[in-house]
Amino acid sequence: MRRQRTEEGGRRVIIEEPGDRTIIREGDRVIIRHDETERFRRTYRDADVRTERRGEENITIVRRPDGSEIVTIRDEDGNLIRRVRRESAGREVVLIENRHGDRRLSRGSTYIEEEVVRLPPPVVRIPREEYIVDVEGASQEDIVEAFTAPPVERIERAYTLDEVRQSQPLRERMRRVDLDTVNFDFGSWTLPEEQIGAMTGIAQAIQRTLSANPNEIYLVEGHTDAVGADDDNLTLSDRRAETVATALAQRFGIPAENLTTQGYGEQYLKVNSQAPERANRRVTIRRITPLLQGQNQAPQ
Repeated sequence: MRRQRTEEGGRRVIIEEPGDRTIIREGDRVIIRHDETERFRRTYRDADVRTERRGEENITIVRRPDGSEIVTIRDEDGNLIRRVRRESAGREVVLIENRHGDRRLSRGSTYIEEEVVRLPPPVVRIPREEYIVDVEGASQEDIVEAFTAPPVERIERAYTLDEVRQSQPLRERMRRVDLDTVNFDFGSWTLPEEQIGAMTGIAQAIQRTLSANPNEIYLVEGHTDAVGADDDNLTLSDRRAETVATALAQRFGIPAENLTTQGYGEQYLKVNSQAPERANRRVTIRRITPLLQGQNQAPQ
């Protein structure tokens, strides 16, 4: 059952969905958020998972059998602040930083106050098939190249995860891989066994890039076609992204902490059609490490 409330004199609409999902509408901006803790629990079934409260922060610690820990810090409203890998030897690596030093949290809501990054669309000077890689017709090397290439335009600074999630022009500075070997049935976010098996190629490409740099972060983006209510499609797309991220971790051993997910509903159609269109019921994956770290060069 959805629960809806308004804030800021009706300027902001908060829709709480089942399964710890929240839709936030403000003017022409809309985004869905969800807690990724359960995805970690499903992936690391043999791990010790505990949650602690420290002041206004909630800390989830996943301790794996090898002694390493994944530490996720959220605010009291469930918004992600930071994700850290703590190795068994004690070394810590910040995988995701989601708060600038001077950033304010909103008062008593599930929304973090932050301006959307306003950037022009990037000027893409490479062939379309290199900038948007369709898995079905791509080689393993094509996918690896997309996941290791530098941004198509210069990155001016390090951005937070929320800035990346909310700014399409920012995301478009990185190449994308369309997982067109996997298409969801209408209204569904589940995948049959043969569809999961079709993810082998992209999983192997991610494994190769992680073997070179185990701290890479990938954004798994879920999409729908244009049929149905906006809120339903937003939730559906978010669940599709989570389904693919879960399968990559459980079936192919991609570390859950290297993946983060976001649903976009029908906002970015691949095929410009208002009719049911299987090609629009898809998932896209991008390497977003350069955006989070302010990098402009390809990994060495």
